[in-house]
Amino acid sequence: MVAFTEFSLVSFLIMCLIAAVCGAIGSAIAGIDSKGCITNIVIGLIGAMIGRWLSYQIKMPDILYYKEIPILWTIIGSALFIFIISLIMGNRKR
Repeated sequence: MVAFTEFSLVSFLIMCLIAAVCGAIGSAIAGIDSKGCITNIVIGLIGAMIGRWLSYQIKMPDILYYKEIPILWTIIGSALFIFIISLIMGNRKR
């Protein structure tokens, strides 16, 4: 049986806030200027997926998490995602 986690508008907004902060921190670590709140949320969500996958691959535990979001791995995944994108696209600081 699958456990049901209560999901409300408030928890969604908290998750978006955490994703935005983690995305902004990841962007700063990678050396890229932040492009806005929505961009940081997207970077944070993609970073959470990359970070969770990476922690599973190297068999490291989730440290510092809120509900189902591993904060530390989200920041690491966001920085890695931004670094890879900047390599592909070229570092376009203006």
